[in-house]
Amino acid sequence: MTTNPETRESLILRLPSAADAQAWREFVDLYEPLIIRFAKRRGLQDADAREIAQNVLISVAKAVDRWQPNPERGKFRAWLYRIARNQVINWIKKNATSKTATSNDASPFHELVDPSRDQEFEIELEYRREMFRLAAAQARDSFSETSWNAFWRTSVLGESIESVAGQLGLNPGAVYVARSRVTARIKTIVTQWERIDAI
Repeated sequence: MTTNPETRESLILRLPSAADAQAWREFVDLYEPLIIRFAKRRGLQDADAREIAQNVLISVAKAVDRWQPNPERGKFRAWLYRIARNQVINWIKKNATSKTATSNDASPFHELVDPSRDQEFEIELEYRREMFRLAAAQARDSFSETSWNAFWRTSVLGESIESVAGQLGLNPGAVYVARSRVTARIKTIVTQWERIDAI
């Protein structure tokens, strides 16, 4: 997996080149997990969500040579979201029973076609989560096991400062300091990536 996800314009402009396998690896590392999570949140099983992700990546491969950066047309992620959304809608239509297809309940299909739902925000949120995961993986080696555990257990897992401090043999102030340092490092990594992300 790449240590610096090149999500910016230059990566996407490299995708049409069949010889640039590294660009595709970086792209898949970043976007495939969030497409899978997006599909699973629509009620698809893991295997079906992975199939959707593959279909989305195939659709991107076929059309990316026509994509050009243009602030008026929106971000690349918005385009990717529309492809993912359409793939999920097509899958649900194809696999829905007649009862689900005709019911008025809050089925995954109805949620996807409901214009009042801000679903594009969801793919952006998934992207943010993936950026956090990659930045955390990159920052991990910069900290001791104790500092990392203090951060992870209190900031990510939601354990109390006092409990973690006691279990790690630290005072609560040391847990706050460790958490603050790790958080600052992750923010710095993400900020660096975003600064060069023109999309």
